[in-house]
Amino acid sequence: MKFLVRDRIFGIGDDYWIEDEQGQRVFLVDGKALRLRETFELKDADGQVLVTIKKKWLSLRDTMEIERDGDVLATVRKKRLSVLRDHYRVQMADGTELDVSGDVLDKEYGVEYGDELLAHVSRKWFTVRETYAVNVVREDADAPLLIAVAVCVDRLSDRAQGDDE
Repeated sequence: MKFLVRDRIFGIGDDYWIEDEQGQRVFLVDGKALRLRETFELKDADGQVLVTIKKKWLSLRDTMEIERDGDVLATVRKKRLSVLRDHYRVQMADGTELDVSGDVLDKEYGVEYGDELLAHVSRKWFTVRETYAVNVVREDADAPLLIAVAVCVDRLSDRAQGDDE
């Protein structure tokens, strides 16, 4: 299933909607203002919080955590050694790892578990600069988690480029 992310263009601050292929609003990324650390909530169309995304307090490298029901579900950080492509590692709470690699700045990358592609993020088909697609390849994949990973990678790459607002 493909989700269209139009971040920071029509919303105020860091709030933006994610739509499905039919243009229906499916998820809201709700940026929480006036917090000591950067925080987002990914909500469904009815306003129910699915996951919370927070910048980690103390870490040597920029790190974001994805929480569900108050428990850390995943930790996202840039890999130390990434020569030709951007690489991010998603450490799941159960010890498994997802690999994010590709051209993160141009929004052309994949999220993989081992050799299996779970999601593909692409801006290729859009002319509006801040629009990209998150194509969740596996039907049984956790779409809110994969969208949250894309949001984390987007924020971490913005921060690395000095575009943090």
